[in-house]
Amino acid sequence: MTITEMNTNKSFDVAVVGAGVFGAWTAYLLARSGAKVVLLDAYGAGNNRASSGGESRMIRMGYGTDEIYTRMAQRSLRLWQELFDHRSAASLFQPTGILWLAQEQDVYCEATVQTLQRCQINHERLDRAELNRRYPTLELGAVGWGILEPESGVLMARQAVRAVVAEAKTIGVTYWEDAIVPPPNQGKLNSLATVSGGEVFADQFVFACGPWLPKLFPDLLGQLIQVTRQEVFFFGLPASHASSDSPLRSERMPAWIDFTDLVYGIPSLDQRGFKIAIDAHGPPFDPDTGDRLASSEGLAAVRAYLSTRLPILANAPVTESRVCQYENTSNGDFLIDRHPEFANVWLVGGGSGHGFKHGPAVGEHVSALISNHTKVETRFCLAAKEKVQLRKVY
Repeated sequence: MTITEMNTNKSFDVAVVGAGVFGAWTAYLLARSGAKVVLLDAYGAGNNRASSGGESRMIRMGYGTDEIYTRMAQRSLRLWQELFDHRSAASLFQPTGILWLAQEQDVYCEATVQTLQRCQINHERLDRAELNRRYPTLELGAVGWGILEPESGVLMARQAVRAVVAEAKTIGVTYWEDAIVPPPNQGKLNSLATVSGGEVFADQFVFACGPWLPKLFPDLLGQLIQVTRQEVFFFGLPASHASSDSPLRSERMPAWIDFTDLVYGIPSLDQRGFKIAIDAHGPPFDPDTGDRLASSEGLAAVRAYLSTRLPILANAPVTESRVCQYENTSNGDFLIDRHPEFANVWLVGGGSGHGFKHGPAVGEHVSALISNHTKVETRFCLAAKEKVQLRKVY
């Protein structure tokens, strides 16, 4: 769509700013409900600056005592699979299973088991002997037991976001790549200006901008959403493990989570190599200007972990590295609420490193809010966000 066409079209019901996983699903589900929607993104859906970019993201059901996220993940997986089936893109969900590595006395994992049971989610509790039998390449160290979610797995992130946007376009969503000018401070928003000189008119506006939210609304969100630099590494498998029966391949090794050491690993998918990252929050980061070269310190930390957990890869070559970002709220809960100074503006973000999987459920919730079919969830409201970081949601 050209700038001229956009300027003359003043009849959008909703403008969604940000074509990451939250914005794309919101636009798609709003359009499915009958709204006329425009979706904008400065760099394009699934771009390499976006928190929703990159190759892969886990989709797991376990969240300790946080049943709200377990149920959102349940709903989201169903919607992801329905979309992929409709687009004949089943490979965008890889059912690797998700394995939790737990300490002998592990309050979080014990709570996860209880929540999975309440929500009737298929899972297995594996003792140390069974872990050793099934996953002999993992050095367990202090791990005493584990939880396997056999029906969970990995979403192919960049491709999945683009699939949502493509499907949204087929049902009438207007998609436009352009950066917006930050909106004014208060009142009712009637339109948004873009840096290329365009103007977008709508009745409602959704800002699902991830790490750009505190840049667009610095007075409101500058101290409530912290953007951190996160490094991801891919390691090449030894030639002796190239076949599908290798214990390092996704056919035999699940994606796994070690929240004691704040590390996660994903077996080789799409011939990209074994993915591993440290989940601890990194230093502050600017998504527009930040350097995206991984650090030698980050690589050293990952190799040190591999030497104790997966020593067969301790000296494996790095085949790819990536610097992305988390946009963290004070405790890891999402932000989904109306802007306090705008009657028709919604703020959607705070993925906090775990949000990708929940895109469909977030989109449903935002669509229901705009349609006045639900109320803001207390945990997601702006008033619950604090300036002091105390991470509670993993």
